[in-house]
Amino acid sequence: MGSKKLWMVVAVFTCLAMLLTACGEKKKPEPAKAPEPAPFVFGVVLVGPYNDHGWSEAHYMGGKYAESKIPNAKMIYVDNVNPGAKPGVTIPQVAEDLISKGARIIFTTSDDFKDGTLEAAKKYPNIPFVNVSGDHAWKEGKDYKAPNNLSNFMGRMEYGKMIAGCAAALTTQTGKIGYLGPLINDETRRLAVSAYLGAKYAWTNILKKDPKKLKFKATWIGFWFNIPGQTLDPTKVAVDFYKSGYDVVISGIDTTEALVEANKMAKAGKKVRAIQYDYKEACKEAEEVCLGVPYFNWGPAYVKAVKMALENRWTQYWDWDGPDWKDINHPDTSAVGFVKSRGLSQENAEKVDGFIKGLADGSINLFKGPRQFQNGKTYLKEGEVATDLQVWYFPQLLQGMEGRSK
Repeated sequence: MGSKKLWMVVAVFTCLAMLLTACGEKKKPEPAKAPEPAPFVFGVVLVGPYNDHGWSEAHYMGGKYAESKIPNAKMIYVDNVNPGAKPGVTIPQVAEDLISKGARIIFTTSDDFKDGTLEAAKKYPNIPFVNVSGDHAWKEGKDYKAPNNLSNFMGRMEYGKMIAGCAAALTTQTGKIGYLGPLINDETRRLAVSAYLGAKYAWTNILKKDPKKLKFKATWIGFWFNIPGQTLDPTKVAVDFYKSGYDVVISGIDTTEALVEANKMAKAGKKVRAIQYDYKEACKEAEEVCLGVPYFNWGPAYVKAVKMALENRWTQYWDWDGPDWKDINHPDTSAVGFVKSRGLSQENAEKVDGFIKGLADGSINLFKGPRQFQNGKTYLKEGEVATDLQVWYFPQLLQGMEGRSK
């Protein structure tokens, strides 16, 4: 055999050997992927639209914060649960729907849901419930009746409203401040009172003006936001304030009518301002006429509750969380905050900062007597400091305020 033929034979056999070797090798199986864990679902019931730039959006963002902090947590929500948008719909019905979709803890985010949440918690004893702003789980409160699976949390917005009142009094040129209020209950009375006390302090202690020349009027629309045919129109209430000389309106409702109307008035040449409520970004709608916004930072409270349920260490609690005085706008530690806006002058912003410092170190305590109710009865005696019970359950507005207490 010639060398050329020999090399051809060798090449053929080499190729055959390589083919046989390749065919004989078994492909190693890829390692099996671990199955994705099922998400831990938490349900949120919102009284208004999830994007209302107010109370409900603050809760929606609190839920999104919890999703970002807890691996595999997933929020589902139902918004607009109110007599106008969903007449006849009850909290137990909404809870049943959320549970059917996998919710393992449910947040109901309104005082208006208080009794319905109690009913739902009794109906579903294996599901933790949290009613925001309620007191059924407060053992020292006047209405303790919650089963073990029901808890409450709330932010000490009284401080935020005091700061709002301070900013309003420092800014007003007419000495007339309007308070655009929702329905009337203990919560809304104490928050309106807090705004008044902040305004009165700034007017008398910072500006050194006669307290008799400060007007503070609360008008209540009847719910947390406008329901045509069932509430006063907050747009009209805001306009009436501005047209009658109230040049600063503090909003106590979930939506932005006070700010919207202030912006319109300012564009028409009027010197008016507004203070928004609930949601950190609320002033962005009209920053030039907004003095600032006292807001709720619900995220840390949502994280606490979801983790308790996820880790099977649920115990009943009632939390009333205040600002982190080291940084009232810290997203991970402060339950309430205040963001100043462009409508507040630099000079007044510095005075507001001084007021916040006084609240933080205790040198300013506005729930200290003497204080009288509208009807002249004593709320706090000389030197008396209000207890949590005396602040939470607020039966009347205070002397010096205009507006209904009931």
